[in-house]
Formats: sequence, structure tokens, C-alpha cells
Amino acid sequence: MILAFDTSSAACSAALFEDDECVARRDELIGRGHSERLVPMIAELLDGKRPERILVGVGPGSFTGIRVAIAAAHGLSIGWGADLSGMSSLALLAAGALRGSRVAASVIGGHGELFVQEFDAMPFEPVSEVRSLVPSQAARFATAPLVVGSGAAQLVEARGWGEALEAWPSAGDAMKLPGHLRTLPSKPVYARAPDARVPEAA
Repeated sequence: MILAFDTSSAACSAALFEDDECVARRDELIGRGHSERLVPMIAELLDGKRPERILVGVGPGSFTGIRVAIAAAHGLSIGWGADLSGMSSLALLAAGALRGSRVAASVIGGHGELFVQEFDAMPFEPVSEVRSLVPSQAARFATAPLVVGSGAAQLVEARGWGEALEAWPSAGDAMKLPGHLRTLPSKPVYARAPDARVPEAA
């Protein structure tokens, strides 16, 4: 049994899998308050069951949301003795919206930038690295007709063409990811340099 969850966006999402089949899922668009909602959501989903493996969304996305999920995942993994892996939140977002040959995931980041990555549909694989770019740069980088995520409208507007679909990562799509995108280290993927830097020695 596998428990998957992601709080990298405005959504709080969790899903339970048996033999790689999703048997239960919860998706709630809450904006804020992931730390208060996530554990009760997981308890409702499990209903007394204990998973052998945990998959947690590691970003990129909301700095606070990513840390909430990873902290919860580590605590549950220790308490249950469950294996723990990370999964790409951008891949999770793209996997839930696939139609056609290619899709770009675009998520609002900090300082007016967008987290952007493109994926092929068959087989489902990334075809670019994760980038953090201002919309005008992202418009040149992402060429897929369909753009999904909280930053989709900004990217399509900057590009002047394509379809924007506002969407959020859903843990129920975790098994659509290729193995290498759901066996990541369970640590945050920020995809941009930190705002705070250690001062250089004089």
C-alpha cells in the first residue's frame, strides 16, 4: 500500500494506492492552512490502514507548502517504518492534464518568476529541465500548445498563443509518473537560488 500526498500549491492532495491502483483520493483547494489540514486528511483517507511506502511532492512550488509535506512525510515514515521517496510536483501537475503530445507545466514562483518544465505524453517524460524564469523568458522556453498550472495564464499571455489551463497537482496521478520522477530524494526542490546568501568574507 502506498500513500502519496502533495501540498506544493494552493491544493492539499492525498491518495492511497494498492497494487499501483488508486483506491481513494482527496483533493481540496484550500489556499493556505496545509499544516492544519494535511494530517487529518491523511487520517480520513487511511481509515486505520498503514502504508508501506510514502510518496511526497518535493516541488518546485510553494516554499511553505513543500516543507509542510516533507516534514509530515518524514514523521510518518519514522512512525510507520515506511519507505519514503519524493516525487516531482511539476510532473504530477502535467500528468493530470495530458492530452495530445506535449504539455508545459507553469507554476507561479517568487519575484515575478514562473517555474516551467515541459513533458512529452507518450511515454510521459520530461523534455526540459526545471527553470525559474520571468514570463517573457518562459514564453521563449516553453513551446507546448497546452500550458497547465497556476502560472499558465501568465505564460500564454506573454507568448501570445496557446491554451492555458489553471490546475493543481493531484496525488491521485502519482502512478502516472515514470519511476525516476517518483523515487527522488525526499528533500525540497526549489529550482531557484535562495534569496538569503551568506555574506562573503571581507
